[in-house]
This record gives sequence, C-alpha cells and structure tokens, in this order.
Amino acid sequence: MHGRQKEILKAVVPHLTERTHSDCIWQRICWRLVESVPDRWMEAVVCGFVQAAPGSAVLSRLLGNLVVKSKKVQFVMTQKLLLLQYSHPTAMLQTLLGYLALDRTRRPFLIKVLKELLETWGSSSAVKHSPVEQQLYIGKAIVICLSHLEDAELASHREELLTNMMEGMKCHLDSNSPRVRHLGMLVAESVSARITPEGPALIFQYEEEDEIRELKSLLIQKPEETPVHEAPSMGKSALTPDTVLKSSAKLQPAASEELDPGVDSELDSDDDLIPYDMSEDKELKKTKAPAYIRDCIEILTGPEDADKYEATMNVLESLIRRNASAAREVSVEVAKVLLHLEEKSYIEGFVMLRQSALVAIAATDPVPVAQYLTSEFYSLNYSLRQRMDILDVLAMAAQELSQSVTSMTKQLPNPKHSSIQILSGNSSSPDWRKVVDERIQSKTRRFAKGSTRAQPAFAPNKFGPVAGHFFFPLLQNFDRPLSTFDLLGDDHLVLGRLVHTLAILMYFAVHTAVATSMGKALLEFVWALRFHADTYVRQGLLSSVSSTLLSVPAERLLEDLTEELLETQAWLADVAEKDPDGECRSLALQSLLLMENLKKQLGMAPFS
Repeated sequence: MHGRQKEILKAVVPHLTERTHSDCIWQRICWRLVESVPDRWMEAVVCGFVQAAPGSAVLSRLLGNLVVKSKKVQFVMTQKLLLLQYSHPTAMLQTLLGYLALDRTRRPFLIKVLKELLETWGSSSAVKHSPVEQQLYIGKAIVICLSHLEDAELASHREELLTNMMEGMKCHLDSNSPRVRHLGMLVAESVSARITPEGPALIFQYEEEDEIRELKSLLIQKPEETPVHEAPSMGKSALTPDTVLKSSAKLQPAASEELDPGVDSELDSDDDLIPYDMSEDKELKKTKAPAYIRDCIEILTGPEDADKYEATMNVLESLIRRNASAAREVSVEVAKVLLHLEEKSYIEGFVMLRQSALVAIAATDPVPVAQYLTSEFYSLNYSLRQRMDILDVLAMAAQELSQSVTSMTKQLPNPKHSSIQILSGNSSSPDWRKVVDERIQSKTRRFAKGSTRAQPAFAPNKFGPVAGHFFFPLLQNFDRPLSTFDLLGDDHLVLGRLVHTLAILMYFAVHTAVATSMGKALLEFVWALRFHADTYVRQGLLSSVSSTLLSVPAERLLEDLTEELLETQAWLADVAEKDPDGECRSLALQSLLLMENLKKQLGMAPFS
C-alpha cells in the first residue's frame, strides 16, 4: 500500500518458494495469504509476485487458482499486464502465461488472452498510433501463448483466430517501418503454422535480426531453470566422465564402419598435394565491353543478349563519368532507359549498378535529368518501386554535387622515403623552386607536431545553382491523386520517402542562395501534413524542420520566416509531449533545441 512492493516481496517470495516446494500445507497457507489481501492492494501484490517468481511453476504454487477466484486478479493478469503495459521483461511474460497454462481450470483464460491479443495486434489504429515497443511486447505474448496451447484448443477457435491474423498481417505489411513489417511477418507465420498445420505454410522473406531470433526462440518451450535449493538429485541419470567415455567408445565403431574397408586411406590421401592459389583468378569474358555511351543505349534497348547486357551494366557508370561531354548529349535518354530498365538475366549487383549509373548521369548533367525525373515522379503508369528509385537517385545526386572538397591529385612526399632529386640544367625552369623547397622540407627537423598532410582544396557547392530543379517540382502535385497513385491516401509509404528526400535536399542546400525559399516552402509543406497518422511520415516532417533550421541562415530565419517558426515551435512542443512514437518525440526535442541555439546565437528574446 505504501509502495514497498519490491523490498517486501524480495524477502518474502524466496522463503515461500522454498517452503512450498514439497509441503502442501505451506502451499495452502500461501494461497490463503494472497486470497485475504484487500482488493485495493491486490494489484500491487499480484504484480509483485509475478515479477519476483522465478518461473511459472513457482508462481502456480504461490498463487494457486487465484485468477479464477478473484475478478480483480483476473483483470490484472489478463488485461493490464498484457494490453495496458509493455515495459515488463520477456521472462515475466513467460512466467505469467505459463501460469495460466499449467492448470486445467486456468487454460480457458489462455485462449481468451490470445484472442484479445490478436484483436489488438490486428487493429489498424493500434498499429499506427502505438509505439513499436508495445507492438513487440504484444507479439511476444502472442507467440508465447501459441507455444502453450494445444492443436485441439486452437482448432475449436480457428475461424476467429484466422480472421484476426489476416487483418493484423495486412495492417503490419502496410506500415512504413521495416521493424513493424518484420514483426507482422513473423507473428503471422507463427499463427498460421499453429492454426492451419495441415495447410500450405505462410513464409515471408526478412532479415534475421536479434528481435526476430528472440521471437522465434519463444515458440519453443524450454524447461525452466530450477533454483539451487530445489534441484532434484540427478541419481543414475547424471552424466559422469565414465558415461561420456562409454558413449564415445560406442560411437567409434559405428564411425569406422562408414569407411570402405577396401580402401587404403594412407595411399588414397590427397593431403600431401598443395592446392593452387585461385583467390585472384578471374573469369574470362568473351564479350567485349562497349566503349561509347550510345553503344550502351543500343545494347540496353536492343534484343536480349545476356553477356552484352552484363558487360554494359558493369562499364556504364565509368563511361558516364569519364566522358562527361558525351554524356550530356544523351543524358535524358540514358536516364529514361535506366529508369525503365529491367533485369533480363541475372547480374550480380544489378540494382546497385543501375542506381549508380542513374546517380552518375544526374550528377553529370543535373538540370535536364532532374527535370525529367521530377516530372516522371507524378506521372501515370509507374510502380511505387520506380517512384522510390527516383527519390533515391535525386538524394544521392544532391549529396555528390554538394561535396565541397575536391580530391588532391598530388600530395607532399613522405620525408622518410624521399629520394635524392637532381636540379635540371635550365635554372629558369618554373619547377626549380618547388624542388628546392621539397629538398629543404626533407632535411628539416621539427620538434613540434604539425600536420604532415596537405590540406584539401575547397570548391563551391555545385548543388546550389541546381537545387531548385531538384526540390520545388517535388512539392507541386503531392495533393493531387492520380488513378494509380495517391500520396495522401494508401501510398503513405512513398509519401514518407518523399518527405525524407525533401529533408535531405534541404540539408545539402546549406549556404546556397535558394536555401531561404526552399526552407519557407518546406515549412509550409510540413504544416499541411503535421497531423498525419503514419509514424514514418511524421518522422520525415520533423527531420525536415531540423534540416531547415540547419541550412537556412539564422538571420533569414528570424527575419523572413518568423511566423512560420512560431507556428512550428508550438507544434514541436505538442509533439515532444504527446506523440506516441519515441523517435518523433526525440526529433521534436532536437528541433526545439536548435531553435533555442539560434536564439542564443543572435542574442534575441525567446520565441513567444
């Protein structure tokens, strides 16, 4: 009652666990003890026992059938700890659900819990508005329930469970978050395998991450670790060194029988032969790679030839970067071919080769290629994959163009490896001063540690003059639904990628003349979508605010965008306090800190 739950039960539970292990009288005493707790204390007592018990068997001995007798305990165990809270560890979930599964009178609560968990898991509103951590918690609870239930119990409720599974799978696969999608795939696989074991298996392709491996391990029930003071005597079943040696001796004859007795292993051994080093061997290619960009276009648009097709894809990027003037003549045509290109035969790294070539042509001739790509983004008859490819290419080309450091073609020689240099006979040679300076440099001892590398040369931001061609066309038609494309409707995955791409383009436009206009347009765009239900879209909007604050000069922000900043600050404060997603709250706080830093930088009063 006074909040000393952990301290009291930390001392009481171990003693009760030891005494109830083999004494039924103590078990009845413990059951009577918890049954006599007043209702207003019951939640704290039950939660403390569930968290402190080392396993479901121990919890069953301590509580008995309390969940059947008390409505309060039933609500806490089947509702509050599973659906309203999600900060408890996985071990507590296993203890709680294992407790419900251990007794015949408690098992109906287990199937009831599974139905309610699947109903919550299949709610589109819950998927959109609840944190990923809570969805993972519910997914773990579902998998643990499935591991405890028998096939006959699941078969009697198959239709209802299957309906909830299909709805939940659709909601999770529609999510923009890869973590949510992978979670939905695994839970759907697990439910399908248990509900319809005789039917075709539901299999998805996803990466094996730590969370996925943990969820898969929960499908298999593991024997609970018995406390030291409860460990039963191993008796004759214990493994001793003698039994291990005996078992290994029995295995040796069986292993030797697998070998052919007629073969002399010593004469037939190849251990003395030294293998050839083939690590640097390369496969000989019969097809010669094209030497001109126009030849590449003809091969990619002509009849199918797997060898020529592969050779062209491997050299296209290098040809574009090596022959910039020739690439500019056919830049839009190359971009069009690559955007519609399909993999006619297997080519290793085809997606990366295609993307690299598109980025190279966009960086080589940015204005016409950017105009083509941005116009095609809102055109008809494009797949969502192609539209997202356009956004990726624009972002990567902007990054390449914005690089302000050029690579040095020459560096100072290393004094430790400098060779003797001879002056040319012609003293009027313009290089003689350089040779003398390098010789003096190599023979000079310095006692202070300084920079031994040449400083890189800086160049202007090449993205600045063309940033508007990348940025503004993407903002024009986002609210106009097409027959095959609706950003504000079902295609919120592409909307999220669009918002993140705009944030990237804004970030790379730092210190450019068009940054202020881009920032104003981006803040208006953010304001129009600030209440979007999808978490991924909201994260992109908050990243766009941060990019604007970092890229637009502080003076321009406070002079030209004062009204937008005031509105944005109020929205950020609301997001930081009320948004259900932790990443959104973190991004909002980051933007608020950037605003405060700008205010301190210019010595101005706080925004009000």
